[in-house]
Amino acid sequence: MLILAATLTEPMTTMTTTQPTKDLETFPNPQPERDYTIRIDIPEFTCLCPKTGQPDFATIQIEYVPAALCVELKGLKLYMWSFREQGAFHEAITNEILNDIVKAIAPNFMRIRAEFNVRGGIYTTVVVEHRNSDWHAPELVNLP
Repeated sequence: MLILAATLTEPMTTMTTTQPTKDLETFPNPQPERDYTIRIDIPEFTCLCPKTGQPDFATIQIEYVPAALCVELKGLKLYMWSFREQGAFHEAITNEILNDIVKAIAPNFMRIRAEFNVRGGIYTTVVVEHRNSDWHAPELVNLP
C-alpha cells in the first residue's frame, strides 16, 4: 500500500495520455540488404461482433520480412487499440490489418494470423498473406 501511495505523489500533469489511432509509424530497416523475419504477437486484441455488438477477443500474430521499412511497435499498439469499438467480421478485420500494414511498410512478405476466442462454441482462425511479386524467398537451409 505504501508503494502505491508513493507513486500517486507524481503530479497528474506529467502523465501522458495516448489515444487509439489508425496511423502506423515506421522506421528504416536497419539491415535492408538481408532477409530476416520479424514476428509480433498481440494477445489482447479486441473488436466488436457486427451482429451483436459484443466484444470479440483474439490473438494476432504478425510475421514479416521487411524491405525498406519496419513497423514501430508503440504505433502498432495504438493502431490495434483503434479496433476496440469497431464492429466487423473476423475475415474483414484480418484483411484490413494486413492491407493497412502493407500500405505503410511495403514488406517483402507478410502473414497475419488472427486466432479469435470461442463464440457460440466456434473458434475462428483467419490467415492472410502478402508477397511482393519482385521478391524471392531464400532457400531454406536444412542442417543435419
